[in-house]
Amino acid sequence: QVNLVESGGGSVQAGGSLTLSCEASEYINNRHTNPRAYLAWFRQAPGKGREGVAVTDRSGLATYAKFLKGRFTLTWDPVKNTLDLQMTNLQPEDTAMYYCAAGGVTRTLDARFFTIWGLGTQVTVSS
Repeated sequence: QVNLVESGGGSVQAGGSLTLSCEASEYINNRHTNPRAYLAWFRQAPGKGREGVAVTDRSGLATYAKFLKGRFTLTWDPVKNTLDLQMTNLQPEDTAMYYCAAGGVTRTLDARFFTIWGLGTQVTVSS
């Protein structure tokens, strides 16, 4: 099993910021990895389904969920092989477990198209 390792979660007050990081070296360096595969961040709040936040390929061109309204920025670092999600103006509704995913075969925020998943990092936003 190829690993994706998330970090950077925590607790903040509404209006605060966090940066999540996904270490993906093992995935990128695996000889079976499709170089055109997509990487993404998803989140899952208690009692809700997993929803896509942002997706990119190794060009760094990112696509975002419409509900974000420009508050998050996705960055792919090809040197460190990390996928960072900078989150600003966080709100209580952003509280969720955030997951890094890879192996997507198309630019989509549908979780069904991703085959590799990290264990997640918790983000909690208080009002």
